Amino acid sequence: MEKYFQIFKDSFVGYARYLWNELIDPSWTNYFYWLIGLSFLVFLLEIVLPWRKQQRVIRKDFWLDLFYLFFNFFLFSLVGYNALSDVVVELFNDGLASIGIENIVAVQVDQWPIWLQLLTMFVIADFIQWNIHRLLHRVSWLWEFHKVHHSVKEMGFAAQFRFHFMETLIYKSLQYLPLAMIGFGIQQFIVVHMIAVLIGHLNHANLNWDYGPLKYVFNNPKMHLWHHARKLPQGQKYGVNYGLSLSLWDYLFGTAHLPYHDPDLELGFPGDEDYPESFGHQLLEPFKSKSSE
Repeated sequence: MEKYFQIFKDSFVGYARYLWNELIDPSWTNYFYWLIGLSFLVFLLEIVLPWRKQQRVIRKDFWLDLFYLFFNFFLFSLVGYNALSDVVVELFNDGLASIGIENIVAVQVDQWPIWLQLLTMFVIADFIQWNIHRLLHRVSWLWEFHKVHHSVKEMGFAAQFRFHFMETLIYKSLQYLPLAMIGFGIQQFIVVHMIAVLIGHLNHANLNWDYGPLKYVFNNPKMHLWHHARKLPQGQKYGVNYGLSLSLWDYLFGTAHLPYHDPDLELGFPGDEDYPESFGHQLLEPFKSKSSE
């Protein structure tokens, strides 16, 4: 037990030190400044090339979504998620060791060219996330948490950040095992992650883009708008267009839906007129919904 407490303590202190270094020591692998830079870039594109021209630059809930950014990407990890996850990983590895399994790597890719490692990681991670995203819509208690994200009524780049902290636990937990079985021996994971962040920014942005023929490969603002549509298309009980970075999975598995382009599509979900609008109440709402069932 002392071992795991020490891991928790070291991780907690280590993450706090990491955040401080991120702020005072800009570098090409600095997540904080990449996030700020990409956010500013897409925000500038929204100002110069808005799709919904009647929408205000500082749209409804803009500041709320930026607070979600601060909370989900920094504060939540600082107050314990990063340290707790390190303890869980160590417990998992110790459990495997107790039954004689020391290594779960099934595919060794660290000898591949870097570009191929990055591409493989990007595609596999996105496919896993696509499946998890479908679960968030299809499993009723998971949907209660995902409603926070779908409470967005006006789209803008920062809407990507509005999600319940439980989604982090769900995504990371379900991704861990399949990704751990692939021996990615690289430190450049930030490249893959920041590409995904940029695409996510663009998907939620007030931009009139679909990338032409590449729309069948990459998710885009026109396609993702239909994912946030308040009224679901007939025959699609749980939703459409689940892709995060890639639209490819939706076209392959029959969940793509893009009947026409409508910048003024009504967003949200049935009953959202009674959904709380403040950060604190949105965090508590899924637990209240579950307990009342």
